[in-house]
Amino acid sequence: MLGLISATFFIALVLNIILKKFGLSTIIGYILTGTVISYAFGLHSVADNDTLKEIAEFGVVFLMFTIGLEFSMKHLNAMRYEVFVVGSAQILLSASIIFILAYYTFDLDKYSALIISMAVAMSSTAIVLKTFNETGEINKQYGKNALGILIMQDIAVIPILVIIGVISSKESSLELIAWGIAVGVLVLLGVMYIVGKYLLEPFFTQIIKSHSDELFIGSILFLAIAASYGAHEIGFSYSLGAFVAGMLIAETKYKHQAEADLIPFRDLLLGVFFVTVGMQIKFDIILEYALVIVLLLFGIMFIKVVIIYLLTRLRKTNNKRTSIKTAFSLIQIGEFALAILELARSHSLVEAPYGQIMIIVIVISMVLTPFILNNLSILADLLIKHDIHEAQESMFSSSTHNHVVILGYGEFGQNVAEKLKNDGEFYIIIENNPDMFHLAQTKHESVIYGNAANREILKKAFINRAKKIVVAINNTKKLHLVCQIIQRVVPHEKVIIKVHAMKDKEILSFMGFKNIIVENEETSKQILNYM
Repeated sequence: MLGLISATFFIALVLNIILKKFGLSTIIGYILTGTVISYAFGLHSVADNDTLKEIAEFGVVFLMFTIGLEFSMKHLNAMRYEVFVVGSAQILLSASIIFILAYYTFDLDKYSALIISMAVAMSSTAIVLKTFNETGEINKQYGKNALGILIMQDIAVIPILVIIGVISSKESSLELIAWGIAVGVLVLLGVMYIVGKYLLEPFFTQIIKSHSDELFIGSILFLAIAASYGAHEIGFSYSLGAFVAGMLIAETKYKHQAEADLIPFRDLLLGVFFVTVGMQIKFDIILEYALVIVLLLFGIMFIKVVIIYLLTRLRKTNNKRTSIKTAFSLIQIGEFALAILELARSHSLVEAPYGQIMIIVIVISMVLTPFILNNLSILADLLIKHDIHEAQESMFSSSTHNHVVILGYGEFGQNVAEKLKNDGEFYIIIENNPDMFHLAQTKHESVIYGNAANREILKKAFINRAKKIVVAINNTKKLHLVCQIIQRVVPHEKVIIKVHAMKDKEILSFMGFKNIIVENEETSKQILNYM
């Protein structure tokens, strides 16, 4: 087992280093890694390894948790059209058309056609949201459209699994299952309300008072895993529970730090998920049914693009380019389709060649997705000319620039903020001391709660677009750590650092920083002025 793990890491590292030189996504590297190790070690399927499947699924769980952190209940309410109208219509229309084609054109039996049609209606939450999070496109209109549809698809997994359960067991009562889902929804909503309103804020307050980063990270992991497990136990998907937990934490001031701390776990487990996707590629099936696979792949993609484009165009706020970008974003078949087909296979509901062919089609569509997502503008240009609406949208999404970032809201940071405010300058403060954070909030400052030594927190303040970064951190050890992180993100000349003593200036000067104010030195100069 250790040999397999070591080989997997080595192959993934080598492949991703090579692919990065060509500007390709790490997702492709992970999928190729899975294909390589499946043939090298004879592991052609993860179907019989429940532990590996669950570990891989938790990559998607943590992804949905971090997405939930960005979308509170208020945001979800604002997106209700994208989620419940467009998302529902997309699933129903896609599944209906694919079912008709599968049943009447390809002569599949009705159960196989129904399950395949429902699986094909799904798109890839893992690839689309991971890519859009990294590029910032999740905040653009087509990113929000895609997110809304994906949330509805995640919700739709519940009735799809119920349908498969009813088909596979003649003893199942549809009415009983429906009542079970209704009770589950009521329980989930009740728990959300109680936890979000009465428990989360006091819980995090006590964790922060401990001044332990380990306890904070542990509490975030506990909430994400416990919420996903709880949702699964009452009949929902793991990822939906994690998404709900993320939305609850989004209502607190700790959401940015929570997201920053969870990202390493999320990305590692997502890597495992994509490796398991690559393990399902079988070249003998590809060679034997190559023409069928190609026709199915492009036929399904065409159907999904047309449906999503037409549905999103029904809303006036979506111009043609936004709609076409939304459609191409969700052109693929997603990871939930693999889970649906695997469940159907275990119950002998999909005939052998069709199930394997569809798995290959799904995986190939997922492999193509990063290339499509990285070239959305080019694809849109081929079909629709650039218009002013998208230019305005891009301007709005990148409007935070040429500002000042203040790291630390102690006495020095407060003085800097006050001066900038009087001069009419826009600034963003990062502070992880709860008392200082509350003080900044009472003064209506633009403040983010989080650790400035974390690059993800720095991204929240758009540090790469800032004209100046003022480092006003009193703790010497933390100051040096933050400066090490900053020098990898922004040029040295943009950074202004306040230190207590000359030895700190010498250390930071050696690192390349030039704009360093020594507190003791400035105090000495002021004293000499009075003598």
